[in-house]
Amino acid sequence: MTLANLDTVANIKPIARDRLTLVEPEYQSIQQLPIGQVGTIVEIYPGESPRYLVEFADLQGREYAMAVLQPTEVLALHYDLSLAS
Repeated sequence: MTLANLDTVANIKPIARDRLTLVEPEYQSIQQLPIGQVGTIVEIYPGESPRYLVEFADLQGREYAMAVLQPTEVLALHYDLSLAS
């Protein structure tokens, strides 16, 4: 599956602290981003194996972390059911 900018994804592997850019001060103490956090792809780095810059935000829409992830580390989330015709 090809992902695009602004696609909603969830991480399917924990993301270590040293791979995260933490934005909000209250999250500075986390050691990793646990599996299942929902984020948005905000940049795609093309290449043989593309990488995605994913922004993670809380329910108020405040960004708290960013990470560059491999395709094997994300799962695309869908809000609509696509029906084949």
